[in-house]
Amino acid sequence: MNRVPDAKQVFTVSNVNQYIKALITSDYNLSGICVSGELSNFKKYSSGHAYFSLKDAGGVLKCVMFSSRIATGLKFIPSDGMRVLAYGSISVYERDGVYQLYTERMQLDGVGTLYMAYEALKSRLEQEGLFDPAKKREIPKLPSCVGVVTSASGAVIRDIQNVIGRRFPTMNLKLFPVSVQGENASPEIVRALQYISRTKCCDVVIVGRGGGSIEDLWAFNEEATVRAVAACGVPVISAVGHETDYTLTDFAADLRAPTPSAAAELAVPVLQELRERVEGYRSKIASIPLTNCHIKQMELDRLKSSRPLAKPFERIDNESISLDRDYARAEERMSRSILENQERITSLSSHLSALDPNAVLKRGYSIVYKENGTAVTGASQVAEGERIGIQTANGRFGAIRENIKAET
Repeated sequence: MNRVPDAKQVFTVSNVNQYIKALITSDYNLSGICVSGELSNFKKYSSGHAYFSLKDAGGVLKCVMFSSRIATGLKFIPSDGMRVLAYGSISVYERDGVYQLYTERMQLDGVGTLYMAYEALKSRLEQEGLFDPAKKREIPKLPSCVGVVTSASGAVIRDIQNVIGRRFPTMNLKLFPVSVQGENASPEIVRALQYISRTKCCDVVIVGRGGGSIEDLWAFNEEATVRAVAACGVPVISAVGHETDYTLTDFAADLRAPTPSAAAELAVPVLQELRERVEGYRSKIASIPLTNCHIKQMELDRLKSSRPLAKPFERIDNESISLDRDYARAEERMSRSILENQERITSLSSHLSALDPNAVLKRGYSIVYKENGTAVTGASQVAEGERIGIQTANGRFGAIRENIKAET
């Protein structure tokens, strides 16, 4: 029969896990550590907590990052395969007896990983439409105030001040000092842009910094910064790094400048050029009335020397004589036409009078009618004893035919 070995004390599973946890959490070397490794099996749950592993060629370390830490300690979109640096402390999850890294902050480790995160965020924001060219606003031609979001101590603000001072000495320039590198950079840039957007204290704003590595410029690739640039209530000019440097704020801004000095040139015109242009317009406007008067005077002189205006009364007299002649000819033609018509009317009246039946009857003639109204033109048309009517000049009476006598 097997014998149970002697033991000083019997532990429960919970006792063991609690004891191990106490040992680990009391070890200074496992508190506030930084672990480098490759991200694996990253998954964020509906609770907001994220669970993942860090691995290298020799092992795997389980990790957890609670939602309260993610909000402040995770500035990129994690993806399996990225090399990261995870900051936190080792402790034990007593229920499963698993030790893991309770992560407080995590950042990308290595240039290659940064570029992976850059491309992943760029692709997602592009699909969202954040970089749509149709959303770009025009930079004001003549702003009354230019805002600058950058470091108060860097060369960038001095370059912008020099360029704007040379181009437009009286321009109102407002600096909004922020960190441009490190953990605080993105939150400070976001706050400055939100203030400008809310107060509309500037007509245009330049967001920028000098050149550097991708790690140095990373604050301008963080999602919060990019979204703040895109949502700003005034037009934004992005001027980050050198001409070959491209950050995600360049794509979100209304205009990208290759350098901060170039941004200053794009933000304000040259005051002297504006004055010369205004003076040119003023001279052109002043010369318009004189030019018009000169043209009108030439036209008047030409008309005055023309034949119609040279001897106006002579032309009037000639036209008057011509008018009198035309009137006389018209009057003569009209009189002749009236006379001819009168003669023709007289002739027609004579013919009509000769043909008038009443005139014939007055000379002693009469018209014989049958009872049906038909005029009788011969004796043979009336039968013996037939009643007839006789029309004379002063009346009509009836008769009966009798004693017919034919004439040869």
